[in-house]
Amino acid sequence: MTQPPPGFDRTLLLRDGRRVWVRPLTPQDAPELGEAIRTADPETLRRRFCGSAPRVTPQLLQRLTVLDYERRFALVARSVEGPGVAVARYEATGKRMAEVAIAVAPEWRRVGLASALLHMLGLAALERGFERFTAVYSADNRPVAELLDYARGRRVIAEGVAEAEVQLRDHPEAPLGPAPVREPGRAFSFFQRNP
Repeated sequence: MTQPPPGFDRTLLLRDGRRVWVRPLTPQDAPELGEAIRTADPETLRRRFCGSAPRVTPQLLQRLTVLDYERRFALVARSVEGPGVAVARYEATGKRMAEVAIAVAPEWRRVGLASALLHMLGLAALERGFERFTAVYSADNRPVAELLDYARGRRVIAEGVAEAEVQLRDHPEAPLGPAPVREPGRAFSFFQRNP
């Protein structure tokens, strides 16, 4: 089994003052991930899967949690109390392109968590030779559209489904590793070293 890469465990300070701990997703997360999919509200499932959730099977959970951390990479965010509140992943769809997906629990949305996770995934993907992220999502999913606007993505909408592409590039404000918290809410300002 591939070991998770070092350097991705960190604490994020969100815009509302809450903190989450982020680390690479591992097979040990499978039971909790399965339960999260089974018990997610219909709106979250529709947003994440453009419809209903897939049937939770051992094969699905293995597919979602056994990663090579190169072509298939995922992060999990946990609240201070311990339960998972978000999962972000990319999966290669070509030599230098990967599809990205992020799911955030309803009570943890609109506080900068998805943006921070997208940024962390982008840095991981750049380090691994990827140049573009793609995403497929329900066209009425306004938070994803806003996130793609933030990332300067371009999109095409047809029959209620949006397809987007984001060019990954080094950004002068982007830290190469964890950086001190500065002005929560500013782009690339969420990272803080774990104590």
